[in-house]
Amino acid sequence: MPDFVLVLLTGLAWVLMLIGCVFVVAGGVGLLRLPDLYTRLHAAGVTDTGSTIFMLLGMVIIALVEYQNPWIAAKLILILFFTLFTTPTCSHALAKIALLSGLVPIDENGKPILASPKLAKKMALSRKPKEGFEADDEGDNSNKDGAS
Repeated sequence: MPDFVLVLLTGLAWVLMLIGCVFVVAGGVGLLRLPDLYTRLHAAGVTDTGSTIFMLLGMVIIALVEYQNPWIAAKLILILFFTLFTTPTCSHALAKIALLSGLVPIDENGKPILASPKLAKKMALSRKPKEGFEADDEGDNSNKDGAS
């Protein structure tokens, strides 16, 4: 490969990694400035995924151009796919657990969106509970017969 192509590809890799760093900083600012768990979780999840995409694509280019090692690039791509599947899944699970525990989302004025924590729990249940399972008002899940 000609030298100017190597310089251009290396420059592209560094620009991609710099964009990934900007995503990380934006996520950090979002975590500090946003009002509640749900908006902070959204900021962290989106920026984490975006930064991972840009940073790992830059690293793949470096692995292929400068180190000329496709195995490193393949491992980086596997890390990218793992992160793309796990980050949104974790964000969803954390948000659902927050709703199940009764944490009510708030609007831009700081007022609750839902009327009560009980309504948040009900909203988080995507299917009907099993026969004999009942969630009480305090968030403690127990069976009707008293067994835990």
